[in-house]
Amino acid sequence: MEIQLSHPSGSSPSSSSSSSSAPNPNSNPNSMQSWWESISKARSRIQSLSTILPSTTISSLADSDRPARSLLESPTAYLTLSSSLSSPISGTGSDPLCNWLYDTFQSSDPDLRLVVLSFLPLLSGLYLSRISSPNPPSLAGFEAVLLAIYSSECKTRAGKPLLISVPDLSQPSLYHAPKYSKTLVSNSHAVAPSVSMISAPLEPQIAVKSTKRGCIVAVTLDCYYKKISLMPSHSKLDLCEFAAAWAGQDCSCSKEIDGESEGNANLEIRVLEGDEDKTGGVEEEMGRLKIGERSSPYRANGHCREESRVFESGVSECRVSRGARIPFPWELFQPVLRILGHCLLAPLNPQEVRDAAAVAVRHLYARALHDLIPQAILATRSLIQLDKRARIAAKAAAAAANAASNANPSNKPKRPEILLVSK
Repeated sequence: MEIQLSHPSGSSPSSSSSSSSAPNPNSNPNSMQSWWESISKARSRIQSLSTILPSTTISSLADSDRPARSLLESPTAYLTLSSSLSSPISGTGSDPLCNWLYDTFQSSDPDLRLVVLSFLPLLSGLYLSRISSPNPPSLAGFEAVLLAIYSSECKTRAGKPLLISVPDLSQPSLYHAPKYSKTLVSNSHAVAPSVSMISAPLEPQIAVKSTKRGCIVAVTLDCYYKKISLMPSHSKLDLCEFAAAWAGQDCSCSKEIDGESEGNANLEIRVLEGDEDKTGGVEEEMGRLKIGERSSPYRANGHCREESRVFESGVSECRVSRGARIPFPWELFQPVLRILGHCLLAPLNPQEVRDAAAVAVRHLYARALHDLIPQAILATRSLIQLDKRARIAAKAAAAAANAASNANPSNKPKRPEILLVSK
C-alpha cells in the first residue's frame, strides 16, 4: 500500500538542498555574485561564532571554500557547540550562543539554516527536559530559536494543513483502483478517496505557552526531518538518546517483543547507576507496572546517567545519557518516530546510529504501552519488527559470505613454489 504525504514546501527527507559549491565562472555573473555573497555571509557567521566560543577549529573553518557546509560536517565544532549548549546556565535570554543560532537561522543561506537545524535535537532535548523539572529555569533563549523555526514553517505552510491520502483498501491492489476525479460511483454508492489530516493549520505564536509547547517542538522536529538526509550522524545520535530519555521506560515490555522470534537483536539496557532516592510508594507503583530495579526512569532534574548498551555482537558501549522523562502526546510522537525510522532503516547510517535508534524505539514502545496510545503502539511495534528483520537478514548475509569465503579455495593461502635449478 502506498501512502502519499504532501508537504506544502515540496521538500522530502530524501531531497538535497542547494549547496554552496562554486558555480561555473562562465555562467551568469549574477549567480557568481550570489555565490560570493553566500560565502561572505557564512564566513561572517563563523567569525562571530569564534568570538563566542574561541576555538582554532571553528575559526579555521571560515577559510574553507564551503564554510557553512564545513561547519555542518565538523564533529569537533559540533562537540564544542554542544558542550556550551549543555551548560547548566545555557538557554537564557542573554545566552550569546542562542542569539547566534537565532540570527543565523534568519539568514537566507540554506547551508547556514542547516547548521541551526543540526542542533535542534540537542536544543529541544535540553529544553523539554529542563522545562519538565519541578522548578524550571528561564529558557527564553531556547524558546526564541524554537519559535524562529516554528514561524518559518508556519509561513511555509501558508495556513494549509498537512493531508495524507490513503488508497481504497476495498480494491485488490493499487493497480485495480481507478483514478478518482472527485467521487467514484461503484455499486450505486458514492465512494470518495480517503483523505486524513495529520497536522492542522498552524497558528502564529509569539510565545511558547504550556498548552502549545508540544505542538511547537513537534513542528520544529518535522522541519528537521525534512532535511534529515543532510544531517550529520552526531546530530541524529543526539535525537535517539534524547528520545529514549523522554520515554523514560525500560521495563520488561521493551524486551518481551524481542523474544517473540528467533534471531532477535537481543538489545537491552543495563543501568549501572540507579536512583537511590526511591520511596516506598514509587517502588510499589514500579512493581505494579513490572518495572525492574535495573530500569529506573530518568531523573526529572535532567542529570546525566551512565548506561551500558549490549548489542547482538556482544559489544558493550558505555555513554552518558542526557534528558528526563517528559509528557509525550501523540503530536510529539509522530515526528520523533519519523526521525527514528530514518535512523533505523536508512542504509547509509552508521551502525552506532542504528543501535541508538533501536534502543529508543523500544523505550517508546514501552512508554506507548503504559500511556495506552494505540497509534504509537502500532507505529513503534512496526519499527521494531522491521529492525529485527533487518538484523536477521544482515546476520544471514554475513554468515553466507563467511561460508562462501571459507569454501572458495582461491582465497586460501597458496603453497610457495619450489624451483629446481640444475648446476
